[in-house]
Amino acid sequence: MPERDFIVEKKRLTYEGLFSFAKLYKLIDEYFENLGYDKVELKNVEVVQPEGKYIEIEVEPYKSVADWAKHRVHLRIIASGLKDVDVKRDGKTERLNQGKVQIVIDAWLETDTMTMWEEKPVYYLIRQIFHKYAFPPVTKAFKSNISGDVQRMVDEVKAFLNLYNY
Repeated sequence: MPERDFIVEKKRLTYEGLFSFAKLYKLIDEYFENLGYDKVELKNVEVVQPEGKYIEIEVEPYKSVADWAKHRVHLRIIASGLKDVDVKRDGKTERLNQGKVQIVIDAWLETDTMTMWEEKPVYYLIRQIFHKYAFPPVTKAFKSNISGDVQRMVDEVKAFLNLYNY
């Protein structure tokens, strides 16, 4: 079984007000696509309620960085109380969403993705020696890369949502 080394745990972004949910999702999707991540959509739920739409999306972008290592990011996007609102901007009418959105982010480095080092006890011992003495500089670089990817995504989402405040 692959080992997980969590880099970012339960980082939350919360916003309430006017925004475009479709554009927000597209921004996040394109961001990871441009960095070379593939993705798996784990959950996509939309429920219409009297107080507004409830949307919950879980996606897991991942990227192989070596034969034995992967970057994985788990995003849970929850939007509640979404109502469509027409807003006039620069003489044009634009349809936006009014409501609350919360994004929960987890990111980890997954190593030994093929689980070949667990077949025999000797392999397991060799893996432990390599993890202790040979791999630390490499895994440190991988960890800083995934941490940077997540932080830049958070900054882009904050900047995107901040545009709707003005």
